[in-house]
Parts: sequence; structure tokens; C-alpha cells
Amino acid sequence: MYRKLSSVAAALLAVGLLQACGGGDDAAPPAAAQPEETREQDKRVFTMNAQALPFDALADAPETDRWWGLLGKSGYRIEVPRNWNGMLVMYAHGYNGIGAELRVTPPSIRRHLIEQGYAWAASSYSTNFYDVRAGVEDTNALALAFNRIAQEKGRALAAPRKVYLIGHSMGGHVTAAAIDEEAARTANHKMSYHGAVPMCGVLGDTDLFNNFAAYQVAAQQLAGLPATSWPVTNWSAIQPLVRDALFSSFPATTTPLGDKYKAVVRNLSGGARPIFDQGFAHAGLHATVWGTFGRDGKINGILNQDLVSTEGIVYQLDNDPAQSVEEQAFNASAYRVKGTPEANRLRRDGLRWVPKTNGNFRIPVVTIHTLGDLYVPFSMEQIFKRRADANGSGDFLVQRAIRSPGHCDFTVAEQVAAFDAMANWEQKGVKPEGDDVLDAAKVADAAYGCRFTDNRTGTDDNPSLGTLRASLPECPRP
Repeated sequence: MYRKLSSVAAALLAVGLLQACGGGDDAAPPAAAQPEETREQDKRVFTMNAQALPFDALADAPETDRWWGLLGKSGYRIEVPRNWNGMLVMYAHGYNGIGAELRVTPPSIRRHLIEQGYAWAASSYSTNFYDVRAGVEDTNALALAFNRIAQEKGRALAAPRKVYLIGHSMGGHVTAAAIDEEAARTANHKMSYHGAVPMCGVLGDTDLFNNFAAYQVAAQQLAGLPATSWPVTNWSAIQPLVRDALFSSFPATTTPLGDKYKAVVRNLSGGARPIFDQGFAHAGLHATVWGTFGRDGKINGILNQDLVSTEGIVYQLDNDPAQSVEEQAFNASAYRVKGTPEANRLRRDGLRWVPKTNGNFRIPVVTIHTLGDLYVPFSMEQIFKRRADANGSGDFLVQRAIRSPGHCDFTVAEQVAAFDAMANWEQKGVKPEGDDVLDAAKVADAAYGCRFTDNRTGTDDNPSLGTLRASLPECPRP
């Protein structure tokens, strides 16, 4: 039912989308005579502590075989139920910081997977930092090595009849990139998946960094300390002044200028919607976003040149989409960050340094995203939907909004429901229901997100999540 496109048709679609997204200049690989560069990321050394790899069985769960070890430069964990159903779920973890030590993270729905008979496998990746390229390659490599590892560990298994891919945050970016036609053409380790669940994912790839730059430009402009160059080299000195101009208490209470800044952020992050106010006032999350200010667009050495651009950003100071005279003046005077188009070009040695989420796939995909997330905002879902529609992939995409203010703060029940919806769709052809992420009126409705929000917490949930959910506005009664 979910047949893949011919290589010619897929290539034409990929080129068309690159041009539609302003990437036409890098639609073809670089000339053969041009040597590939090295980056700061390529010079870094990462380590996997083998003693940290063993992991225990879950209490009150089905009996499993658990394996761990090294695959290339990355560590891995694999768990296979004794009553294996013949299907494998690959898990892509999120951002692991900039330290040298690698680590493997099990999926948060681990219990559900093994109870249903699924095997799962997860890689540490061979690097840290925001290295989605490594995440795709190492996850694919582990999936391809699954049977060999099982044989070496003493349990011969048939090849998985289905392989699914799920991931959180940066791992959501890994997931959406790994299933894309561009990865099918350019990855060194080529892996075909049958379905995917990106959760709280960076589904707009480098547009996330454009948004961070736009947040900063707007903050400085409103505070009367406008950016005049990029990166902003004096941010540490002016940050207190900008904050005081916009907040009487950061970030919970805004000044009149801060109200306009809040409107800018609301519109850039997905538009008017429930739970935005709670997300904006989320001190830890908001501070994390502001912690990105003052940086260039090389993504901590993942790129050699600054990629970030705000040239296509339209700032809005209220909820009215029409541009007022004030907004026209603001946009005309706001500093425009201009990135280098070649910074993230196609490469001869594998994937782009920041792999694209072009929305070019032909397998069932179910996404979930919290409405209040400002670190990886809900607008990522809207970007991904537009790309998928442009590529003819819209019918393979179902998206669900979750009413929570943080980043990836889903209940296990919400994640299980998304995975089961995808698996049922792929296995039985029953397309699940989702939310419309592009209709502004529906997104702004007070009941938006109620349909797939499940506040029930269980054994594998953080108890504080239940407390957080209880503090949020209740869904309107019909």
C-alpha cells in the first residue's frame, strides 16, 4: 500500500522541494574536483564508557534478552522479548550536550514495546553536539546490524518483518531526516523504515535556528538596542538591559514593550494557541532559548559557515495577521541576518551536515508536539506539514497537538497512543485521526489539543508531570 517512488520520480520531487524551500542552489552535488572540508566537529573526540552500557530488566515486564556493546564508535542497547513479534523499533535520542562522553537512552515507551512483543534498539551515536548526520547514520547502521548482533549474542533471529523509527527532539529531527528521500539517496548506511513517530521534533531543520535569531533581533529592536551585525558580539553586556526593557520579572511578567515581544514570539512559534502563555512563562525553557542568543549560525562547529537567515521573517506585534503601520516600520528597520547558502550544501561523502527534513516520504508518519514548547516550537509541525503537502506526502502524515508547556513533556500514554496509531495504520491500513496544524482559527480555539492530550500518568512517568498538567487550563466542556 505504501510503495516507494521510482528513483527518477523521487529525485524530481526532491529537487522541486529544494527549489520551493529556497535551496535550489544546492540541488546538485558539488563538483567532483572540489575537495570536501573538515569541521570543528570532525576534530572532536568522544568516548563511550563500556561499563555504562549494561542495563537491567524492567520490573513486572515480559522476559527479554538484553544486549549491549560497541558498533563502530558508538554504543548500543538492544532488547528482544522472548515472545518477539518479528518487528523492530529503532529509537533516536535527543540532544546530549557538548560533553565528550556518549550515552545510550532507552525509549520512554520501552515497557509498552516489550509488552506488545516488539524488539527495540538504540544507539548512543558516535558524537555529541547537534550532530543529526551522525544520528541518522549510526541509527541506520545499528538497524542493519541487528541480526548479526543477535547471532553473535547467541540468539539467531529472522530478519525483522517491520522496522519502525521513533525519536524525541533532535531525535525527532533524526527520525524525519532518516525517512526522507534525500537520506535514501545520500546516506552511507541506507535503511528503509516502514513507519515513524517523530516526537517534539526539529521538523523544520535549520529553520529552528532562524527562529532563535529572529527572537533575538526582535528583542533587541524593541528594547532600543537593535542588532547592527551578526553574530551579536556584545550580547553578554546588553542582555540585562534588553531583559529589563521587556520584563519586570523574567519571563513571567512583561512590560508594555515585552507584550509586543511576546506577540512576536507567539506568531513565530505557531500563532495564537492554548498553553502558549504557560510556555512563555516557563522560566527554565525560556532561559534556555535566551541562552542561544549571541551565537552564530555554525551550530557549535557542526557547520563551517553561518547558516542562519532572518530574511524571510515577518514580525507581527499583535494577533492580527494584517500588517499595521507600526509593524511595517518594525520590519523595515529590523536587522536582517543573512546566512551563507552553501553552509549546508549537499555533500559527496554522505548526508548534509544538518540533514534536511524535506517532508518527502511514502510511509505512515504520526507526530506529537506540545503546544507551549518554545525551544522546539509548534511551528516546526506547521513547516513540516507544508513541506509534506508540497511533496505529495501529506496523506502519509498525521499530527497531534498536546496541551503541555514544556519541551517533550508528554505522558507515556500520549506517546504510546501515537506509536500504536502509526503501527495500526501501517499494519492494517487504518489511518488515524489527527489535528489540523495549519488552520489558524482551529489552532487558536480554546479546545485545541484536547483530543489527544492524556493527562493520566503511570509507573514510567515523572510524578511531577501529573502536577504540572493539573495546573493547566482544563479543556472546555462541550
